[in-house]
Amino acid sequence: MSSVVDAFAPPPAMIGTRTQAEIDADIAAPMSRFPGPRWWVLFAITSTMLAIGGLLIGYTFYEGIGVWGNNSPVYWGFGIINFVFWIGIGHAGTLISAILFLFRQQWRNAIARFAEAMTLFAVLTAATFPLIHTGRPWIAWWLFPYPNDMRLWINFRSPLAWDIFAISTYGLVSLMFWYVGLIPDLAALRERAATKVHRFFYTVFSWGWTGLNRHWRHYERAYLILAGLSTPLVVSVHTIVSFDFATSVIPGWHTTIFPPYFVAGAVFSGFAMVLTVLVVLRKAFHMEHLITLWHLENMNKVMLATGSIVGFAYLVELFTAWYSGEEFERFIFWNRITGPYWWAFGIMFTCNVVVPQVHWFKRMRTSIPVMFVVSILVNIGMWFERFVIIVTSLHRDFLPSSWGMFKPTVVDIGILMGSFGLFFTLVLLFVRVLPVISMTEVKAHMPGAQLSRHPERVDGRQPVEDVDV
Repeated sequence: MSSVVDAFAPPPAMIGTRTQAEIDADIAAPMSRFPGPRWWVLFAITSTMLAIGGLLIGYTFYEGIGVWGNNSPVYWGFGIINFVFWIGIGHAGTLISAILFLFRQQWRNAIARFAEAMTLFAVLTAATFPLIHTGRPWIAWWLFPYPNDMRLWINFRSPLAWDIFAISTYGLVSLMFWYVGLIPDLAALRERAATKVHRFFYTVFSWGWTGLNRHWRHYERAYLILAGLSTPLVVSVHTIVSFDFATSVIPGWHTTIFPPYFVAGAVFSGFAMVLTVLVVLRKAFHMEHLITLWHLENMNKVMLATGSIVGFAYLVELFTAWYSGEEFERFIFWNRITGPYWWAFGIMFTCNVVVPQVHWFKRMRTSIPVMFVVSILVNIGMWFERFVIIVTSLHRDFLPSSWGMFKPTVVDIGILMGSFGLFFTLVLLFVRVLPVISMTEVKAHMPGAQLSRHPERVDGRQPVEDVDV
């Protein structure tokens, strides 16, 4: 019986044998040494992309939205496309970490910390687009729910107003969830600090953590509560983002499948982005023993499942349009496949539905080059999904006299490039100042870790309060 149980037991969450001090040293290594030339090259590239995007945003402020490719009838262009793309990636990070924690999945320890940080970076990147695509960023504070200087309230029936409530709430809860998980690691870094400045920083932000028994109990309770809050919040937030489209009367948008479709797409794109970055980080910082093929393979399995859900949603949309008998709905979806933007639909369907099917084969989903290429293609496909949803539903209105083509300008492309520059610049800075992998999570799954954290007395009674462990 034991051999059968061992055959179905999950692989170890870490390759080799390490002491707790060695695990701390391995994870803290990127922060304890001066960045190498590769890091500086990557930082120069991403910061240059960020600078170009920032300059073009400034040019947009000076000249106006007319420098973008938006036109009549495609009033929503790259601004909304990029917003929905980045908010989808941002919604996935906390959901990945929280759900895997609630289901007690041991393989989350290698991906949870970066997934949570990715949420904050992506939400910050996404937040720039509502400020600039409205055309009047200097009065963006009118979006918030209080009477402005014209004694007007916001329109609470508008899905765009719902976005403000949903995204700000989600960003705050995600920040708390990420920070609470960091506290034990900041205390560990405090003990390893080489300078007084570093020690002061880690001391302040670790909130006096000393590893007492009551500290662990409060930490685990708070982390569980935040995980429980985050999971339904993420689902509701991306559902609200889908309402930006679903509550309209535009053919191609007015559909009830959008909420679950958007949530599945967010998890799909989020796992792809986490995988893209972790494949590079594990190689660059020699963390193959902590981020193992087992972790990456499980991520590929989730991508296969969510990608299949997204593909099913595509087919349901097509079937519903055909079965509805609605002339305009049929035209929109037929136009997506055979119209002037057929190539965008082809990229979307190929990257999001066809490409992930290679993960049915174990050899493919455990191949580093294959999974890296697939993750990049999925990110490309998910961006084109937003392009298809927005542009192909707008560029041909109800009347042929209102038809028009959308062509992005250099400014559109430059701002898109700048958004990637902002995201990856934040990633590079993150790996230099904070642990990419949770030290606490890794050490919690070492043999005997639970006993050392919560020791019991020989007589079976509860441990004495405030025992330092």
